[in-house]
Parts: sequence; structure tokens; C-alpha cells
Amino acid sequence: MKVVALVSGGKDSCYAMIKCIQYGHQVVALANLMPADDSVDDLDSYMYQTVGHQIIVSYAECMGLPLFRRRIKGSSRHQKLSYRMTAGDEVEDMFILLNEVKRQIPSVTAVSSGAIASDYQRLRVESVCSRLGLVSLAYLWKQDQSLLLQEMITNGILAITVKVAALGLDPTKHLGKDIGFLKSYLHKLKEMYGINVCGEGGEYETLTLDCSLFVNARIVLDEFKVVLHSSDAIAPVGILHPLAFHLEKKAEHLSLSGIDEASEISKEKEGFVFEVQGDCIQSCEATFKAAAEVVEADEVAENRVHIARTKSDNTFSICFWLQDSCRTSAGLQEDLEAVLRKIELELLGYGLGWENVLYIHLYIADMNNFSIANETYVRYITQEKCPFGVPSRSTIELPLLQVGLGSAYIEVLVANDQSKRVLHVQSISCWAPSCIGPYSQATLHKEILYMAGQLGLDPPNMNLCKGGATAELEQALENSEAIAKSFNCSISTSSVLFVVYCSTYVPSSERHKIQDKQDSYLKQMRLLQLDKGSVIQVLDPIFLYVLVPDLPKRALVEVKPLLYVPKDMNVTIGTEQEHSCSRMPSYWGIQHAHWHDSCIQKCVVQGKICAVVLCITSELLVKICSESLGGDQDNGDCQNSLREAQMERVSRFCIYLLDKLYMQNNFSWEDTKNLRFYFPTSLGLPLEALSLMFTNAINELAKLGQRIIIGEEPIFNLIPVLGAGRSATSMDDIITCELFARKS
Repeated sequence: MKVVALVSGGKDSCYAMIKCIQYGHQVVALANLMPADDSVDDLDSYMYQTVGHQIIVSYAECMGLPLFRRRIKGSSRHQKLSYRMTAGDEVEDMFILLNEVKRQIPSVTAVSSGAIASDYQRLRVESVCSRLGLVSLAYLWKQDQSLLLQEMITNGILAITVKVAALGLDPTKHLGKDIGFLKSYLHKLKEMYGINVCGEGGEYETLTLDCSLFVNARIVLDEFKVVLHSSDAIAPVGILHPLAFHLEKKAEHLSLSGIDEASEISKEKEGFVFEVQGDCIQSCEATFKAAAEVVEADEVAENRVHIARTKSDNTFSICFWLQDSCRTSAGLQEDLEAVLRKIELELLGYGLGWENVLYIHLYIADMNNFSIANETYVRYITQEKCPFGVPSRSTIELPLLQVGLGSAYIEVLVANDQSKRVLHVQSISCWAPSCIGPYSQATLHKEILYMAGQLGLDPPNMNLCKGGATAELEQALENSEAIAKSFNCSISTSSVLFVVYCSTYVPSSERHKIQDKQDSYLKQMRLLQLDKGSVIQVLDPIFLYVLVPDLPKRALVEVKPLLYVPKDMNVTIGTEQEHSCSRMPSYWGIQHAHWHDSCIQKCVVQGKICAVVLCITSELLVKICSESLGGDQDNGDCQNSLREAQMERVSRFCIYLLDKLYMQNNFSWEDTKNLRFYFPTSLGLPLEALSLMFTNAINELAKLGQRIIIGEEPIFNLIPVLGAGRSATSMDDIITCELFARKS
């Protein structure tokens, strides 16, 4: 991509440009924001470093690139973490600046910034990029600061301190010193006082005088004075005010790959400085209007929308799908619009909106239409509609048409409060895959971390890593771990459930390697966490493997972890305490048997959460049929074809086991957050017939035990797949149940 680099003069923005070039991008222009008054060194800005701005003008000549500058007219008016367009805010100055760069250099598609740890700054750069249709590149984001500082020095960045404001940093001693000279002292201060060695906490600011990007000349600071802003005895604040400097031409003109020399910019513009004028423009309004305009769904399509809903009042899931759409639908866009419109209306009926949605499962019939799905999706779910953060998302191709459903099938997890914490990083970085658009990496709500489906994408370039399914899985797990660390936890110790989607493009002979890789990776990560001594208790997660036709980007695997993250990580997690099976009621003539346990995987945190994966294999079907018939009839039909009578027994058996698990662990059906039944298309039974069977079983349970409240909609989702199971090598269950419950 062609990149305009935001430069403050500091080491971070310069090193961010170097990283851009390393990852194959081309820097074609520089952009800088400076004080309105030249005599001012340091603005009271939440966003911009301005100390040393008098020297930035020389960067154009040093690098042989055009430099676009704008005087900061706004102030920090919108101070909440997530930024919304605000007239008179200093962020709008950045919008005007970058908009002019894009006008003069239309081929620019990305913006580089040196953000390392500040969500405040990153989110504002991402907001501006989103409005201008640009990609944010933040290759320093979430990187270890000690390693970064060393890398900058190793890569030849000569940067001096121009501001100090931290305990242990003395303006009279430490201003004007280069980072290589100060490195060991900064690490000493880190050990003593916990400072950020890269200055991310405002401890110090730097000005780059030379680096590999300066192909034409280096900057020589001839004279400066120290200005003391605060004489605080503990942490005095001082800045370096440059009085005189000159450029020292380099002996030979260095050609650095990734620095644009001609291309779209005329020779006359090389090294020129352009000051961007104008007031805060509103050219983004058209974009917002387009996002707000949602095509009304066809009434006929809406009439075909079916709904399922769990009964919890505070956090619940709603599922929407179209029946027999293949006979009347014009395709994915029409079906998806009908479903999304119906979701909006349903949420409105509860007095809620998209801002209340925690997670979205987006199932589509053909992954070749992924771009159409995204284009339609972003017209309904926008950052403007979700001021507290957009939902996390997983997108999977399912055999929907084969079972008579429409091209789009959506499940949303909804909360009736605004207590969620959302991690949404749109910048491309070395940290984890970016989410460019209205979906986030993860959402934390009431101690449950719902993570978006993770592909084996290499974060810096957003390409699938090479090496097949196991390589993709390992990268997906690394990406998941990076996200978990942002919430001070680990997938190896805090995970409750892993759902691993496997594409049919993975040969059956290779599937065992997926499970082996997952087991070995998590075991190794768990040992590392235990060695750190920061983990009090490790959860024993359960696993579900699902075989699907295709995944985004033609990925071979997608990992979806669910984590339990208690507010107080130092509190010991209560282990499960089951009641005796002898006291459990018996329904439909089903008596407790020890083999029942072989169907079940569970992860229970006492009084908190209950996760279950229940697998009904063909072998277990024989036992279920035999038990239901009392062993008096021939079981041959159980082994040959699955008749409706047999599936009725299976549905009752599943509901019986789930009810027993709830009672054993002191949970109720009202605690259910989601209940999914995966069935293979090879089962040969209509979805309506299966739905009726499970509905009847639940209704019968309600009459027998009065432990469940029933309504007009079913409380479960039926999900057609190619296969599912507890093992990657045996995704051939007849029915697989995934249940998650949480106490209110």
C-alpha cells in the first residue's frame, strides 16, 4: 500500500515508517500537526507531540518526500475513550490534514502512526482513517517496549530527548541526550519506579535527527536552550527549545526501498512543504448518511423469518433464519437484509438496539459472497449505532440451502445493560489481526470474554500463514493469546470452551494433526503461565470440532475461544460440586447409567458458569434406542436408517441429560445463554421435523418437572453442518449439543 506517515518528529513515528517499509509498503508523503503559534513549544494536547516542531520542516528535504502540515486549531473537546466526530476537536484537524493528502495523492490508501500503548490516540487515528476510507498501520502497537527501544537503536535511529517529565529524569542532565546513551538508565528507572522505557506514559519525548529514512541529509542541532516548565522537586518538567540547526548532506544519495522517489508525485513536489488551511469540513457526512440509510426489508421476506430465543432476562441469544428462501429469494443480500431488519425490530421491541449486542454469529450459504455479506452488514451495524463498542463476530459458511434455509442465518447475543468492555483494534499491527470494520476482536461482559473467530492470519500482512492446517491453527491460537493478554488472562488457563471450525479443504487424513497441535500448544502455554506463578487455578476447557464447507479467506481452520475472566483474578475458582445421581428425577423411562457420562464434556465454575458439549454418536444411538425400548425389540433399525421415532428418543435423551446436569450443578434453564444443536445434512431429516422433536421434548419436560419456562419461540438453535464431534478425527456425531449457562 502507499502510505502517508503521521510524523511528530519522535522516534516512534520514524520507526513505524521503517516497519511499514519492512512489510512491503511504500511511504509517499509525510503529515504533521503543529501549534498555531510558532513560539509555542508544547501544547496541552491529548493527541499530538509538538516539542521540536520547528525542525520538522526539514524532514521533507531529509527524506525527499512532500510534507503536509496543519496548524492545530481545535482542542480536546471529546475526551471519552471512543471518539465521535466533534466540531472544534483537535482530531478534526487531523481529518482535514489527511483529507488534503488524499486529495493531492489519490493513490494513498494507508496511514502510519507510532502508537504503542495509547488506546486514546489509536482509536482517534482509526476513526479518521475509517471516515476517509484509509487503512491504519500501527506496527508498534502492543509491542514490548524494551525490545522496541533496542530495535530502534539497532536500526540506527538517532533521537534525542526534547522533553522529560518523570521521576529520575532531570531536565538539566537528560535533555538533548540520545536514546542509545540513555537506554541503560531508562531500564534502571523502569526497575526502580516502573516507568515506560519508550516514554509511553509521557515520561519523555524525543526528536529524530537521523535514521535510515533520511536519504538526503541528517539534522544537526547547533544550539538550544532548556526551558523549565515545572520545578517540581520529585519530577521536574523541562523541554528543549531549538535555537539553531542545519542540514548536513549525506555523501551519497541513498535509495531506500519503500520511499517514493517519483511515482505519482512530480519532481517539483519532492521535499516540498504544503501547509493545509481551512476549517473543519464535513465531507464525511455523506458516508454517515449512507451508513444510516438502511433499505427496508421486503415484507414477504420478513414473513419468512423464523426466531429462536433463550429465556434469560438480562443476557440472552436470539436466532434468526429464513425458511424455504431458496424458492423465492434473490440471493444473499436480500436474505441478509431481511434478517438484519428483523433483528433491529426485535431488539427495538425489547427497548434495545445494536449497542446491546455482545456477539454475532453470521452464517452464510456461500463464502464466495463474503464481500456482499460484509457490505450489507456494515450498513446496519455501525460504530455510530454502537457507542460502547461494536459486537465481536464469527463468520462461517454452512450448508443452509441443502436443508431448505435461506442464504443468511444470524445468531445474536444480547445484554440489557451497557457494562460490556470491547476491544476493537482496526489498525494493522504486529499484535493480532485487525478488525477493519464494525466488528471487534473480543467483548468482555460480566466476567465472560467472547472472542471473535480467529483465523491463522499473520498480523502484519493479514495473509494466511503458509504450512497447512496445523500452521494456521498455531497462528490462530497465538492471535487468540494476544487478545486474551489484553484482558490480563490466557487462553491456556482461562478458557471454558474452544469451538474449532474445520474446512472440508483439510484432508481427512490430516485432521488428527489439528487436534494434536491444539493439545500441545495449550499444554506448552499452560506450563509457561504456571512458571510465571501468576495463575492460581487453571480451568479444564472442553472442545467442539465442527466440519463446515468453507471459511473466510479460504482458511482451513477457525478458532473461537470462550473465556472466564473473574474480576478478582486472585480469588480461587470454586470447583464443581454435583448432587448425587440417585436423587435425580427420571423422565421418559430413562434411568441413570454410567455410560451417560461418556456423552458429556463439561466445564463448571461453581455458582458462575456451566459449559457443556454433548455428543451423540451412532454407537450411543444404539444404546439410547435399546434403553428406551427396554431391550425387548430388535435394534437393527437403529444401526441402519435414522427414523423419526429414533430421533425423538435422541431429542428426549439430550434434554434429559442437560436437565440432569443443570440440577446436579445448581443451575436452571433460565440461566441458559445459548443452546445449539448441530446436525449433519447427511441425517436426512427436515429441519422442521428436528425442531419439532426438540420443542416437544422441552415442552414435555416443562409439564413433567416444571423446571423450564416455555414460550412461543424455541429456546434452542438448530445448526446444519457437515459434521461435528469432540474430536477432529471423528466429526460424525448424529447430534452435537453446545450449551452455555451463566448465573445472573
